[in-house]
Amino acid sequence: MLPLTRSPVAPISRFLCKSINNNSVRVSKSTSGEMAAERSRSIEQSRASLRLCNVSSFTTELLELRSENPLLHVVVIPGNPGVALFYKEFVEAMYERLGGRASVTGRKRVLCYILVFSGRAHFRNEEGIGLYFLQNWEKGRLFSLQDQIDHKVSFINQEFGDTEVPLYLVSHSIGSYISLEVFRRFPEKVKYCIGLYPFLSLNKKSSKQIIIGKIAGSGILSKLLSLVLAMFGILPMWASSFLVRTSMGKSWSTSAIEAVCNYLLQYHVMRNVFHMAMTEFQKLAEAPDWMFMRGKQEKIAFLFGSDDHWGPLSMFEEISKEVSDVSLSIENEGHTHGFCCTKAGSEWVAGHVVSLIEHQILPQ
Repeated sequence: MLPLTRSPVAPISRFLCKSINNNSVRVSKSTSGEMAAERSRSIEQSRASLRLCNVSSFTTELLELRSENPLLHVVVIPGNPGVALFYKEFVEAMYERLGGRASVTGRKRVLCYILVFSGRAHFRNEEGIGLYFLQNWEKGRLFSLQDQIDHKVSFINQEFGDTEVPLYLVSHSIGSYISLEVFRRFPEKVKYCIGLYPFLSLNKKSSKQIIIGKIAGSGILSKLLSLVLAMFGILPMWASSFLVRTSMGKSWSTSAIEAVCNYLLQYHVMRNVFHMAMTEFQKLAEAPDWMFMRGKQEKIAFLFGSDDHWGPLSMFEEISKEVSDVSLSIENEGHTHGFCCTKAGSEWVAGHVVSLIEHQILPQ
């Protein structure tokens, strides 16, 4: 039987669910008023905001939470589709635990700067809908997995090139593969690399991957499906929101519903999703770079799901065999690969990530 965890913070899965995610923080009566005042003052600072920036001549959307004089930077690299808004609750939960609305007893308060950025061409089209839904900020260009890697490298150079503040990479799905490539480019700057529900290699036993691979590899099928989804994007927001919530499930957060309606129901965004998926399947047919992971194994951690075809437990076992000192955990709390689409999933995974980061920065 597979262990729940194999890391210095074991047994992290059970502990976090009960303590961190339920905010089980003990404070004395004399400080409770101060804590309440602190929470009130910082509540606005704990809300992620969107902004646009230019990275290597490409418009990029960022979702960020800033603090003054941060002790660390956390960069979240999303999966495919690389829509930052999906991770709003997740980054806010991380910020609250790291930046803190209240200090945790026996722990040092850690100020941080957290951001997650959309992939190239994976952001909302402000040029309108209707006859214009085929237009796109990048003039119809499609971006590959390698393009997305280069985009993240350019961003790190641009945003953090001159800073000495430690950089922590937190990534999801194919973002875990991208983050390892970013780590390869910045071995001294990156302090720690955390992959959530990682997609690192093709799962030949997954029928879902086979179907997605066939659609992504077919120009006709990917264009047709993108066009059908874009038609739903023409509907009024209340109608598209109702359809998305009905089909995706009532447990999805408002931010996740908004992300689907405002971003994914667009022709060119979906064309990029399928094109990137096609290049992912081509590249991930190769074995992971075990040699690189072995060289950085004390700075890498992965969280797997108990039932995830993108990051199956067979990959958990393979990593455990090939890279013995990588921190590995399995989430058995009922969250899915799309954890960031629900508030409960976002908060639980945020607690897990914060525990890993605190283990790296706080005295033991």
